Amino acid sequence: MNGVEEDVLGELTTTFRSGRTRSVAWRKAQLQAILKLLDENEEEIFEALKQDLGKHPVESYRDEVGVVRKSATNALRCVEKWMAPQKAPIPLVLFPARGAVVSEPLGVVLIFVSWNFPISLTLDPAIGAISAGNTIVLKPSELAPKCSSILANTIPRYLDPEAIKVVEGGQDVSEQLLQLKWDKIFFTGSPRVGRLVMSAAAKHLTPVTLELGGKCPTILDTLSSSYDIQVAVKRIAGGKWGPCNGQACIGIDYVLVETQFAPVLIELLEKIIKTFYGENLKTLGNLARIVNKHHFDRVHNLLKDPKVAASVVYGGSVDEENMVIEPTILLNPPLDADIMTEEIFGPLLPIITLNNIEESIQFINSRPKPLAIYAFTKNDSLKEKLLQETSSGSLTFNDAMIQFLCDTLPFGGVGQSGYGRYHGKFSFDTFSHEKAVLHRSLLIELESRYPPWNNFKLEFVRLAYDYDYLGLILLLLGLRGIFRTNRRQ
Repeated sequence: MNGVEEDVLGELTTTFRSGRTRSVAWRKAQLQAILKLLDENEEEIFEALKQDLGKHPVESYRDEVGVVRKSATNALRCVEKWMAPQKAPIPLVLFPARGAVVSEPLGVVLIFVSWNFPISLTLDPAIGAISAGNTIVLKPSELAPKCSSILANTIPRYLDPEAIKVVEGGQDVSEQLLQLKWDKIFFTGSPRVGRLVMSAAAKHLTPVTLELGGKCPTILDTLSSSYDIQVAVKRIAGGKWGPCNGQACIGIDYVLVETQFAPVLIELLEKIIKTFYGENLKTLGNLARIVNKHHFDRVHNLLKDPKVAASVVYGGSVDEENMVIEPTILLNPPLDADIMTEEIFGPLLPIITLNNIEESIQFINSRPKPLAIYAFTKNDSLKEKLLQETSSGSLTFNDAMIQFLCDTLPFGGVGQSGYGRYHGKFSFDTFSHEKAVLHRSLLIELESRYPPWNNFKLEFVRLAYDYDYLGLILLLLGLRGIFRTNRRQ
């Protein structure tokens, strides 16, 4: 065990026990510091994202800086309300009494960050942990080294260095951190690594939130309006290639469409790809690159299966030197091929044709529960069936990925796509313990006065539970023959 990690945990524990992170002043100061960090280092952040992932500044602001700015601003506005005890109704049989739910910080939390959105996936969960009053260790991904470095250099200058720390390193550092006892672990990444995190956490009974991924399907119903079709296909293209060139857990993984509508979809996608990104592999614009050689080879290998390669109807070219794979469309690749059984996490878009769009429900239900389902349809009956008959982390109609931007909606998975949730108040709740607090008066005490009445106790208790008001009524009537108060003893 590396003593550095233990020292970090010890210092953060001491800070938490001092109580200073519980104050609203401390929480607001840290949230304001995050906004200042973004304001004063925006260009450096853009450059780090460009070097690590080839992201355009517009994409970097939309998916990284803007997301964090919005989240921090919302938390600043709402944190006092979130912290306030919530009154809870108490059964009248306990009168006089009052109850409340009090949110208290969990303690020292560990946040593992994924490489595909290295800024927002660091600071957005941290905003929730700060709002809840915790001390924090942030472990950025070593696969985005420039972003990891800028976080390690700026966070101690802006945020409380005794309460919020950045620990850099590779797999060995992550393993050492997992051996320690935390009060909460928040992990964003693959299901494979998520299992390792959960296994390590179980040794200490540490609660975890796992933000994983999976194959997020899109259903494209037959739309009658040409305008609706154009808008739907543009949003599909944006939801597939816009966020980190398909390297996004909630990005579109594949599209389900009726057979007769597939040619229209492919034709429109080709036009949009050429308009949005260009058609020359060497001069593709507005696209992030594949993060590293390992992931480039993984995505490229999906195309090397001869039957998969035969299904390519657009694209398929690769630039190994620059780790670029052009936007690629495939029509009906084999369903047992890796491209249809593994999360693609890259710029490949399979299109699967169905005889009837309602078959999409059975298709989705035959696979692990996805993090998100997207459905482009005006059919209310289909919408209701998707709502009632499928299970996913989120369900969005007529757009893709925008649910991530809604602080009023929980973001998280179900089943293999993860569990736990965050964003807005849900982030605060994720890093809080909701403690039940009950205040009871010593003024009144009821007890039997005569032994013969003991036989009626069970019936009284039964009625008191079945009819909540009964205890108060009996109290007010003052049945002296059965009960007496302490005052009269």
